[in-house]
Amino acid sequence: MSSRTLSLNENIYEYLLQNIRPESDAMRELREVTHAKLRMHVMQVSPEQAAFMALLCRLMNAKKTIEVGTFTGYSALAVAEVLPEGGTVVACDISKEWTDIGREYWEQAGVADKIDLRLGPAGDTLDGLISNGLQRSFDFAFIDADKSNYDDYYEKCLVLLRQGGTIAIDNVLWGGRTADPSVIDIDTVALRELNKKISFDERVFSTMLPIGDGLTLAQKL
Repeated sequence: MSSRTLSLNENIYEYLLQNIRPESDAMRELREVTHAKLRMHVMQVSPEQAAFMALLCRLMNAKKTIEVGTFTGYSALAVAEVLPEGGTVVACDISKEWTDIGREYWEQAGVADKIDLRLGPAGDTLDGLISNGLQRSFDFAFIDADKSNYDDYYEKCLVLLRQGGTIAIDNVLWGGRTADPSVIDIDTVALRELNKKISFDERVFSTMLPIGDGLTLAQKL
């Protein structure tokens, strides 16, 4: 037993990776090619976080999901692989270059038809979903994009989520910067303010987990 979360050294972290559900070949190859090709590969979620979100979607019997910030599509692939026939990930991103990397692996995994990629500002995409009458119809949303707009994405995803649906918000610890009041850049402040807002938001039941760079889960009540 432990009264606080265990710190992960390299040995423990490698052991963890060896004992979670193995990645599909497509997921592993996409993760590796992203790391090899892009300096910004740190934007990709970790294998254990991807596995956690996939399990969460399975537990929820999720069918319709939203992803705000797709990068090369690793997290979208992880979720799409566990969605039932007819399931959809509406994947929002502004970069054709980055998302094009993922397309090959979505096809390889046989889930390309489940990933509805929308290129353009995510706020506009979410507004379009709302205006098309899709409020309260999504099961799960994952927010991992430009931090200064997180609050806007959170509010719009809440509108789109059904009662009992869940929003997962990435980077809420932000390398520890959100916990340091002396750090006042725009992204850190935006994350810090949203963290506080969600902790008191009576529209959701939420928790914050020390997985990856910090992950908040907020279930719509």
